Amino acid sequence: MAPAEEPTAATTLELAPPPPPVHFVIVPLVAQGHTIPMVDLARLLAERGARVSLVTTPVNAARLRGLANHAARAKLPVDLVELPFPTDIDGLPPGIENIDQVKDNNHFVPLFEALQKLAGPLEAYLRELPARPSCLISDWCNAWTADVATSLGVPRLFFHGPSCFYSLCDLNAVDHGLHKQTAAADDHDKFVVPGMPVHVEVTKATAPGFLNAPGWETFWNESLEAMRTADGAIVNTFLDLEEQFVTCYEAALGKPVWTLGPFCLANRRDAEAMASRGNAPDVAKQNTVTAWLDGMDTGSVVFANFGSLARKLPKQLFEVGHGLEDSGVPFLWVVKDTEVETPDVHEWLEALETRTAGRGHVARGWVPQLAILSHRAVGGFVTHCGWNSLLESIAHGVPVVTWPHFADQFLNERLVVDVLGVGVPVGAAAPVMIFDDENVAVTRGDVARAVSELMGGGEEAEERRRKAKEYGEKAHRAMEKGGSSYENLTQLVESFRRSGRKES
Repeated sequence: MAPAEEPTAATTLELAPPPPPVHFVIVPLVAQGHTIPMVDLARLLAERGARVSLVTTPVNAARLRGLANHAARAKLPVDLVELPFPTDIDGLPPGIENIDQVKDNNHFVPLFEALQKLAGPLEAYLRELPARPSCLISDWCNAWTADVATSLGVPRLFFHGPSCFYSLCDLNAVDHGLHKQTAAADDHDKFVVPGMPVHVEVTKATAPGFLNAPGWETFWNESLEAMRTADGAIVNTFLDLEEQFVTCYEAALGKPVWTLGPFCLANRRDAEAMASRGNAPDVAKQNTVTAWLDGMDTGSVVFANFGSLARKLPKQLFEVGHGLEDSGVPFLWVVKDTEVETPDVHEWLEALETRTAGRGHVARGWVPQLAILSHRAVGGFVTHCGWNSLLESIAHGVPVVTWPHFADQFLNERLVVDVLGVGVPVGAAAPVMIFDDENVAVTRGDVARAVSELMGGGEEAEERRRKAKEYGEKAHRAMEKGGSSYENLTQLVESFRRSGRKES
């Protein structure tokens, strides 16, 4: 019998268990426009072998059950972590855990105060893990995660939802004192945003800023501090779209900026994920919309949808409907259930549908926007200029009519119209309130003009379509192996794999 061989270093290494996967803990803001891209990011990370824990509250977790089920079927290491939502918040009605549930402007601050109380439960969850996570990725607005990461010695990246163009404008406005200048200005005074590689002009109403309205000073200052102390930033964009702004933003921020988008293309080969992204799908409604689009000519339909927050009162809603009708263009229009609650609006909408039967379709409630934008019949998009919506449209080669409402949307409009050349402005000049705004900011004539210009013929319209298609092709290339976003994601995961993890 031969003597047993002593194990060599090589065989010892071969027998050693593989290192645990890189573990990212993602903490989105409880708002659909912020949660959806971070859910997409979770999927992208998991597809590269990372473990991902998506942290949210019970009401929001219920909305994301489809994600968890899909991840399980696809054998992706994504898990939902529910933190108990605080119940002792003055001024916040029970049951409100998401910004889109708020029905009174006075409830926004109490909701953010409630979110800050999640710091303790988050830290407790992280301490109970067998090993510290590799990295915490939190929304720019979730400044309360900064102390948790510092306490545990966990690296933290912030995710900022708008375009890099907007983020650079905002950072430069802070660093150069533009916010103080605009606060003291008249409504129509114009200012040039300093430090930009292109000329950007804003008014008091359209100047950059998140959480910097009266009453939000503490949240804003805390968010700026959390941004300054983070280890880097993640942005939902790609270099062929915003490279000059990414370069400047990274220099101004003084830390790495990871461009990993368009995140929405994480779903490009999965019809089920595309249809359920952001909410549980209404299969019957989806089938009705798809069947209607299937019967329309390629590129003939303009799609109108204005995001999850802004709700139009009847006077403004009527202008939108008449404008779409007067444009003469086939249209698919999404109207919120809360916008058609009264009998007179319901009756008016039915009359509009009767008059435009055959070339118009009105969908009530939530629809799978990404699936619609990817349909061959859609040739234009009337949008509120939220960055998710704009990037989804760009990624599918669809030019846009821009109708910004608030926050980052006015500067996002400047990017797509003035810099990228893929948009037609409807003419909105000032923000609207989320609720009960009686102003008619845009008339039916504005809507009809912009839609006709976007969808019509002529050299300018064709050039917009050409540019949109080109950016769409570049977006897909960015996400494929060898593309800029694909390789950036590889480098991000590998950087945390190399750095290892600290034991609890």
